[in-house]
Amino acid sequence: MRVNLRGTRADTLSAMWLDATLAYLHFSAVFIFFGFLSIELWLVRSPVDAARAGELRRADVWYWGAAAAVLLTGAARLFLGARGFAFHAHSGPLYLKVLLFGAIAALSLAPRVTFRHWAREAATVPRWKAPEAQRLGTRRRLMATLHIAALLPLLAALMARGLP
Repeated sequence: MRVNLRGTRADTLSAMWLDATLAYLHFSAVFIFFGFLSIELWLVRSPVDAARAGELRRADVWYWGAAAAVLLTGAARLFLGARGFAFHAHSGPLYLKVLLFGAIAALSLAPRVTFRHWAREAATVPRWKAPEAQRLGTRRRLMATLHIAALLPLLAALMARGLP
């Protein structure tokens, strides 16, 4: 923990509260992110009709919001947290996490576009159904996203211990 040796006990407590708050916000964002990714996977497990297309669209908005919150709270922990950037600057897991998060974002773009397209079509075509090939392709992308995202907590554990 980075503590100013000349600081007061109040300064140390303040830094600890900030670090704990940032950790809580980051963990909450991660859980919400995984929750909405799971919801999307659950919604595309079977044929998608008009009602489900709207649900997917709404879940995807929350998914991307949670992803943004993960990124922002992670950056806040990195730069404002107790250990600070200097502790993690030479950490391989940090850079691998950033790379994997970018891969997750890239993989998530196609489902996002698909969900928006489906929602628009479903709003105009009575008794609309998503093409099965698109549904299966979207499910594969979401599963790949989930598998890559599952590596992030492992990398976080390595980072927290200062492992290279």
